[in-house]
Amino acid sequence: MKAEQISVFLENRAGRLAEVTRTLAEANVNIRALSLADTSDFGILRLIVCNPEHAKNVLKEKGFTLGRTSVVAVEVPDRPGGLDSVLQLVSQHDINVEYMYAFLRHDCDRAIMIFRFDKVDMAIDLLKDNGFIILPPEKICGF
Repeated sequence: MKAEQISVFLENRAGRLAEVTRTLAEANVNIRALSLADTSDFGILRLIVCNPEHAKNVLKEKGFTLGRTSVVAVEVPDRPGGLDSVLQLVSQHDINVEYMYAFLRHDCDRAIMIFRFDKVDMAIDLLKDNGFIILPPEKICGF
């Protein structure tokens, strides 16, 4: 159960990030999680949104350059060691975490970690086999 992440490539200048958020707000697209990484020249905004197809369309219409990546949304206990339990498991099976970011569920004591693994399908199977909950895309916006 892979989730779709939208990557938006941004010039590193004042106001460019606000153009993305305004575009999505005007299109009534909810941002569930995000990560922003930058260099001196450009940034990569990684987004998990409700209705990714609509989000991609409105961002493209505004001239943004986009990418699409498959990521994995994993429920992790919101307690000391919760994240470590995932990382130890994937590490023992030679699965690399390329990057990750998180958001909290407001209805329980769980966090949702968004992972980009080098071996996505293997990671999904391993995590599910070890009792971790992998969220399908339609559940991510259900909280």
